[in-house]
Amino acid sequence: MAKSKRVHVAVGVIQNTNGDVFISRRHAHLHQGNKWEFPGGKVEAEEDVYSALCRELHEECNITVDAASPLTAIQFDYPDKQVLLDVWMVTAFRGAVQQKEGQEWAWVPVHQLEAYPFPAANQAIIERLLTL
Repeated sequence: MAKSKRVHVAVGVIQNTNGDVFISRRHAHLHQGNKWEFPGGKVEAEEDVYSALCRELHEECNITVDAASPLTAIQFDYPDKQVLLDVWMVTAFRGAVQQKEGQEWAWVPVHQLEAYPFPAANQAIIERLLTL
């Protein structure tokens, strides 16, 4: 079976003033459904990653990103999907963070992220955050 094209995803790690990280639970019908994730979404054709990050976080979390910097990039192959997670640390934003797509969400201290079930591709993000 031929592998499908790798999906390029812009991912935002949003921290509040207490250092807690914003996460939300994927809808059950989606790939890796009911697992927790960092917000973000697909990078569209002809779109740069930073623009995709800003667009996705506005659509999904109701914020305007003022500043973000690259944190890590992760290539991961699931049996049914290949992803490239382009992960950014959001260092400044405007607006009250909320989940606009009806998903359950939470602010979680970094040291407690491992208690939440995340898709396997996200484990490297959590490990990176624990070393900061």
